[in-house]
Amino acid sequence: MNEAGALLPFFEWCQDTFIGQAVSQSVWAFPVIEATHLVGLCLLGGSVLIVDMRMLGAGLTRQGIGELSRHARPWLVGSIGLMIATGFLLFMSEAIKCYYNTSFWVKIITLPLALAFTFRVRERVAREPGLDTSLRSRLVGAASIALWFTVAAAGRWIGFS
Repeated sequence: MNEAGALLPFFEWCQDTFIGQAVSQSVWAFPVIEATHLVGLCLLGGSVLIVDMRMLGAGLTRQGIGELSRHARPWLVGSIGLMIATGFLLFMSEAIKCYYNTSFWVKIITLPLALAFTFRVRERVAREPGLDTSLRSRLVGAASIALWFTVAAAGRWIGFS
C-alpha cells in the first residue's frame, strides 16, 4: 500500500464518526453548514482582496497598506476560523468522497501555503513603514491572490466533481 492509500482508513473513520454521520444523514445540516462556509468564503475573499488590490495599487490608494491590513485582519482571522470550523464538518460528512477527489487534495495542499504566505510574507511587507505600492508589494499582492484563488477554486470544484 502506498502512502496515500494508508490514509484511506483514516478517511473512512472520519466519515463513520458521530459528527460525519450526523451531518450526512441530516436533511438540513449539510446545506446550512455549506451556506455558512460560503459566507466565510465571501468574508475571506473580501478581507484578502481589499489588501491585495491595494498592494497592487488598485483602490483605496489614499490609505496606507499597513493601515488597511490592520483593519482587515480581524475579518481575515474571523473568516478563516469560520471556514475551518465549517470545512471540518463538511469534510467529516463526505471524507471518502474527498479522499478520491483531486480538487480536495489541491485545496488541502494549497491552503497551508496560502495561510503561511499571508501571515508570514504578506503581513511583513504590509507592515513595512512608509511602504507604498512598489514592485515588491505588487508581486506579493499578485502571489496572494493566486494562492487564495487556487484554494477557493479547488474548494468550489470539490462539489462539482
